[in-house]
Parts: sequence; structure tokens; C-alpha cells
Amino acid sequence: MALKTDEKKKIIKKFATVAGDTGSPEVQIALLTAKIQKLSSHLKEHRKDTHSRRGLLSMISKRRRLLNYLLKEDKKKGAERYKGVITHLGLSK
Repeated sequence: MALKTDEKKKIIKKFATVAGDTGSPEVQIALLTAKIQKLSSHLKEHRKDTHSRRGLLSMISKRRRLLNYLLKEDKKKGAERYKGVITHLGLSK
């Protein structure tokens, strides 16, 4: 259920703010979203996999914390980064 290397590289390239950027909140949120989507499809097939469900919930909460951080930091400069990530990934608040 982990992302493949080429999938990760595509996501990082798409959301990186500068070349070689892997730690910005945008990249982390995008990677978590891809993992969440992959794990959600797994859980649709394997409904009783409680350990994976717990991991999914922890990923969702981590993504929420990163989004809150991005929104808080963006309020100082305008909410362009936050809105861009939300619309690009198809997330809604």
C-alpha cells in the first residue's frame, strides 16, 4: 500500500515550491492524500482490516494538522498556498 517511487517523484515534482523540495507542507499533504486514497481503496475491499484503518485515521489527522499549519502560516501572507493545495487535490474544508 506504499506509494511507488515513480508515483512519489511525480507528486513531488508537481507540488514542489523549489527544485529538490520534499519537506514543504504542500508536498507532504499531497503525498499523504495519495496514500490515503490508496489505503481507502484497500479498505473498501478488506472491511475488517482494523490495523490499516487505524493507520488511515492517523494519516488523515496528520494531513489535517498540516493543512491547519498551512492555513495559519498563510493568513499572514494571504491564503493562496492553502487554497491552491485544497483545490488542486480536490479537498474541501
